[in-house]
Amino acid sequence: MATRYKKGDKVVVISGKDSGKEGTILDVNTEKCRITIEGINIIKRHLKASKEKDGGIVESPAPIHWSKAKIIDPSSNKPTSIGFETVDGKKRRKAKVSGELF
Repeated sequence: MATRYKKGDKVVVISGKDSGKEGTILDVNTEKCRITIEGINIIKRHLKASKEKDGGIVESPAPIHWSKAKIIDPSSNKPTSIGFETVDGKKRRKAKVSGELF
């Protein structure tokens, strides 16, 4: 199945506490419809010290639902929706704003 979001895509958050912030996708979970974005939805986790790791407060990005983010069009640098188009028998992603395939 082709997905609209792929690891490494630049996205902008359109709703929530991090609305308007941009980042790159670190992870895509297609089963739960969630994406993890670098620097977005940062949570703090308190870890207990062990032999291998030091304890303390660790900050890491948590996943958000992918309906709260839009891909940034590579040609116009504007948020865009993604459609699909078949080219040479392969399904390719297409930006709705500019019509560019990527």
